[in-house]
Amino acid sequence: MTDVAVHAIWLAQDDKTKNTAVKLSKRGLLILHERISRLPRRGIILDPLCGKVVGPEDRELIASGGALVGLDCSWAQIERSVELVNKRTKLQSRMLPLLLAANPVNWGKPGKLTTAEALAAAMWILGHKEQAREILASFSWGEQFLNLNMEPLEAYSSAETSKELVRMQLKFFELSDEVTAALEQE
Repeated sequence: MTDVAVHAIWLAQDDKTKNTAVKLSKRGLLILHERISRLPRRGIILDPLCGKVVGPEDRELIASGGALVGLDCSWAQIERSVELVNKRTKLQSRMLPLLLAANPVNWGKPGKLTTAEALAAAMWILGHKEQAREILASFSWGEQFLNLNMEPLEAYSSAETSKELVRMQLKFFELSDEVTAALEQE
Protein backbone atom coordinates (compact mmCIF):
# COMPACT_ATOMS: atom_id res chain seq x y z
CA MET A 1 0.00 0.00 0.00
CA THR A 2 1.34 3.39 -0.99
CA ASP A 3 1.84 5.94 1.76
CA VAL A 4 -0.65 8.77 2.11
CA ALA A 5 0.56 12.22 1.03
CA VAL A 6 0.43 14.09 4.35
CA HIS A 7 0.25 17.86 4.68
CA ALA A 8 -0.69 20.35 7.39
CA ILE A 9 -1.68 23.99 7.37
CA TRP A 10 0.00 25.79 10.27
CA LEU A 11 -1.87 28.95 11.27
CA ALA A 12 0.81 30.15 13.73
CA GLN A 13 -1.53 30.24 16.73
CA ASP A 14 0.71 28.38 19.15
CA ASP A 15 4.33 27.84 20.13
CA LYS A 16 6.19 26.57 17.06
CA THR A 17 8.76 24.79 19.24
CA LYS A 18 6.06 22.56 20.81
CA ASN A 19 3.94 22.09 17.71
CA THR A 20 3.41 18.50 16.52
CA ALA A 21 2.98 19.39 12.83
CA VAL A 22 6.17 21.44 12.85
CA LYS A 23 8.04 18.54 14.45
CA LEU A 24 6.68 16.08 11.86
CA SER A 25 7.69 18.46 9.08
CA LYS A 26 11.26 18.66 10.41
CA ARG A 27 11.37 14.84 10.36
CA GLY A 28 10.15 14.73 6.76
CA LEU A 29 6.87 13.03 7.68
CA LEU A 30 4.59 15.77 6.34
CA ILE A 31 4.69 18.91 4.25
CA LEU A 32 3.94 21.99 6.34
CA HIS A 33 2.21 24.97 4.74
CA GLU A 34 1.93 28.44 6.20
CA ARG A 35 -0.24 29.65 3.32
CA ILE A 36 -3.62 28.10 2.54
CA SER A 37 -3.07 28.69 -1.19
CA ARG A 38 -0.21 26.17 -1.11
CA LEU A 39 -2.38 23.26 0.11
CA PRO A 40 -3.04 20.33 -2.23
CA ARG A 41 -6.10 20.66 -4.45
CA ARG A 42 -7.47 17.12 -3.88
CA GLY A 43 -7.92 15.28 -0.64
CA ILE A 44 -9.29 15.48 2.87
CA ILE A 45 -8.78 18.17 5.46
CA LEU A 46 -9.38 17.19 9.07
CA ASP A 47 -11.97 19.61 10.39
CA PRO A 48 -13.33 18.78 13.86
CA LEU A 49 -16.47 20.89 13.29
CA CYS A 50 -17.70 19.64 9.91
CA GLY A 51 -20.09 16.89 11.04
CA LYS A 52 -19.01 14.27 8.47
CA VAL A 53 -16.71 11.56 9.78
CA VAL A 54 -13.70 10.20 7.89
CA GLY A 55 -14.48 6.64 6.93
CA PRO A 56 -14.42 3.84 4.39
CA GLU A 57 -15.97 5.96 1.64
CA ASP A 58 -12.86 8.18 1.76
CA ARG A 59 -10.38 5.38 1.02
CA GLU A 60 -10.76 5.72 -2.76
CA LEU A 61 -9.97 9.46 -2.71
CA ILE A 62 -6.78 8.80 -0.74
CA ALA A 63 -5.85 5.73 -2.83
CA SER A 64 -6.19 7.78 -6.02
CA GLY A 65 -3.61 10.33 -4.84
CA GLY A 66 -5.68 12.61 -2.64
CA ALA A 67 -3.77 14.14 0.26
CA LEU A 68 -4.56 14.01 3.96
CA VAL A 69 -4.30 17.50 5.46
CA GLY A 70 -4.20 18.39 9.13
CA LEU A 71 -5.54 21.73 10.31
CA ASP A 72 -3.02 22.96 12.84
CA CYS A 73 -4.48 25.71 14.98
CA SER A 74 -5.26 26.53 18.58
CA TRP A 75 -8.32 24.82 20.05
CA ALA A 76 -9.21 28.26 21.48
CA GLN A 77 -9.52 29.62 17.91
CA ILE A 78 -10.95 26.54 16.17
CA GLU A 79 -14.16 28.08 14.81
CA ARG A 80 -12.46 31.06 13.21
CA SER A 81 -9.65 28.87 11.85
CA VAL A 82 -12.01 26.34 10.27
CA GLU A 83 -14.02 29.13 8.64
CA LEU A 84 -10.86 30.77 7.26
CA VAL A 85 -9.47 27.55 5.76
CA ASN A 86 -12.77 26.23 4.39
CA LYS A 87 -13.40 29.47 2.49
CA ARG A 88 -10.12 29.05 0.62
CA THR A 89 -9.86 25.34 -0.17
CA LYS A 90 -11.81 22.72 -2.06
CA LEU A 91 -10.54 19.86 0.10
CA GLN A 92 -13.21 17.53 1.50
CA SER A 93 -13.80 18.32 5.21
CA ARG A 94 -13.92 15.33 7.53
CA MET A 95 -13.91 14.98 11.28
CA LEU A 96 -12.67 12.05 13.32
CA PRO A 97 -14.86 9.77 15.37
CA LEU A 98 -14.32 10.14 19.10
CA LEU A 99 -10.90 9.18 20.44
CA LEU A 100 -8.98 10.07 23.59
CA ALA A 101 -6.03 12.43 23.49
CA ALA A 102 -2.71 11.13 24.83
CA ASN A 103 -0.73 14.35 24.46
CA PRO A 104 0.41 15.94 27.74
CA VAL A 105 -1.77 19.06 27.34
CA ASN A 106 -5.11 17.30 26.82
CA TRP A 107 -4.44 13.77 28.08
CA GLY A 108 -7.61 11.72 28.33
CA LYS A 109 -9.91 14.38 26.88
CA PRO A 110 -12.21 13.06 24.14
CA GLY A 111 -11.55 14.70 20.80
CA LYS A 112 -8.87 17.19 21.94
CA LEU A 113 -6.20 15.70 19.71
CA THR A 114 -2.99 17.24 18.45
CA THR A 115 -2.49 17.48 14.69
CA ALA A 116 -0.18 14.44 14.89
CA GLU A 117 -2.78 12.39 16.78
CA ALA A 118 -5.51 13.41 14.33
CA LEU A 119 -3.45 12.58 11.25
CA ALA A 120 -2.40 9.22 12.71
CA ALA A 121 -5.99 8.36 13.64
CA ALA A 122 -7.23 9.22 10.15
CA MET A 123 -4.46 7.11 8.60
CA TRP A 124 -5.36 4.19 10.85
CA ILE A 125 -9.04 4.41 9.94
CA LEU A 126 -8.15 4.62 6.24
CA GLY A 127 -5.98 1.50 6.47
CA HIS A 128 -2.50 3.06 6.64
CA LYS A 129 -1.59 1.68 10.07
CA GLU A 130 2.20 1.53 9.61
CA GLN A 131 2.31 5.14 8.46
CA ALA A 132 0.18 6.08 11.49
CA ARG A 133 2.67 4.30 13.78
CA GLU A 134 5.54 6.15 12.11
CA ILE A 135 3.85 9.51 12.78
CA LEU A 136 3.22 8.65 16.43
CA ALA A 137 6.75 7.30 16.96
CA SER A 138 7.98 10.91 16.82
CA PHE A 139 6.46 11.60 20.25
CA SER A 140 7.12 10.16 23.70
CA TRP A 141 3.36 9.81 24.20
CA GLY A 142 2.66 8.40 20.71
CA GLU A 143 2.44 4.77 21.77
CA GLN A 144 0.12 5.80 24.61
CA PHE A 145 -2.28 7.24 22.02
CA LEU A 146 -2.53 3.81 20.42
CA ASN A 147 -2.85 2.08 23.81
CA LEU A 148 -5.71 4.39 24.85
CA ASN A 149 -7.54 4.06 21.53
CA MET A 150 -6.66 0.66 20.04
CA GLU A 151 -10.09 -0.91 20.48
CA PRO A 152 -12.04 1.96 18.88
CA LEU A 153 -9.39 2.50 16.18
CA GLU A 154 -9.55 -1.15 15.14
CA ALA A 155 -13.34 -1.09 15.13
CA TYR A 156 -13.47 2.18 13.18
CA SER A 157 -11.02 0.86 10.59
CA SER A 158 -13.16 -2.25 10.05
CA ALA A 159 -16.40 -0.32 9.49
CA GLU A 160 -17.99 -0.82 6.10
CA THR A 161 -19.70 2.58 6.03
CA SER A 162 -19.25 5.92 7.74
CA LYS A 163 -22.73 5.56 9.22
CA GLU A 164 -21.68 2.29 10.87
CA LEU A 165 -18.51 3.95 12.13
CA VAL A 166 -20.50 6.79 13.71
CA ARG A 167 -22.72 4.27 15.52
CA MET A 168 -19.64 2.47 16.83
CA GLN A 169 -18.71 5.53 18.88
CA LEU A 170 -21.66 4.81 21.13
CA LYS A 171 -20.06 1.49 22.14
CA PHE A 172 -16.87 3.15 23.27
CA PHE A 173 -17.89 6.51 24.68
CA GLU A 174 -20.73 7.55 26.94
CA LEU A 175 -22.35 10.44 25.09
CA SER A 176 -25.07 12.86 26.12
CA ASP A 177 -28.59 12.21 24.78
CA GLU A 178 -28.31 15.28 22.49
CA VAL A 179 -25.02 14.12 20.96
CA THR A 180 -26.33 10.56 20.55
CA ALA A 181 -29.47 11.81 18.76
CA ALA A 182 -27.41 14.01 16.41
CA LEU A 183 -24.99 11.17 15.56
CA GLU A 184 -27.76 8.70 14.88
CA GLN A 185 -29.32 11.06 12.30
CA GLU A 186 -26.19 11.17 10.12
